[in-house]
Amino acid sequence: MLKPGDKAPDFALRASDKSLVRLSELRGKHVVLLFFPFAFTGVCTKELCYMRDSLAEYESLDARILAVSVDSLYTLAKWKHEEGFNFQLLSDFNKTVSKKYDSLYKEFGLGFKGVSKRSAFVIDQTGIVRYAEVLENAGELPNFGAVKQTLQSLKQPMPS
Repeated sequence: MLKPGDKAPDFALRASDKSLVRLSELRGKHVVLLFFPFAFTGVCTKELCYMRDSLAEYESLDARILAVSVDSLYTLAKWKHEEGFNFQLLSDFNKTVSKKYDSLYKEFGLGFKGVSKRSAFVIDQTGIVRYAEVLENAGELPNFGAVKQTLQSLKQPMPS
């Protein structure tokens, strides 16, 4: 499992608008990387609506929000439009990134296999994991207070 201090595994995933998002291209910004099980479900909607409504606070901490699931980019595009999400939703349809971040259920409810675990990672501007939380219970939400506290601790002037 990834721990604070580990180098964040790089990835390239398609966003709901079909653009390619590479973690390595986000250096210089902090990233809050969220994995969630399924679009259009109750707890996932609650989680991402919270992020939507809190985006200004995260931006004030120099953080970019990325939310990842194994849903198709077309499903994510529809959900993003319906909920007015103001950050990128990324499709890990092939499950490669969820595996790299140890955020994949072997078996989920109803016999589904290979569903992203609800997880939260804070990756600093140099690509180092500063916070890692992988939840076994999909009904729980990440500790957003700890995520914000981690971001606050990183918000220091860059050396000139």
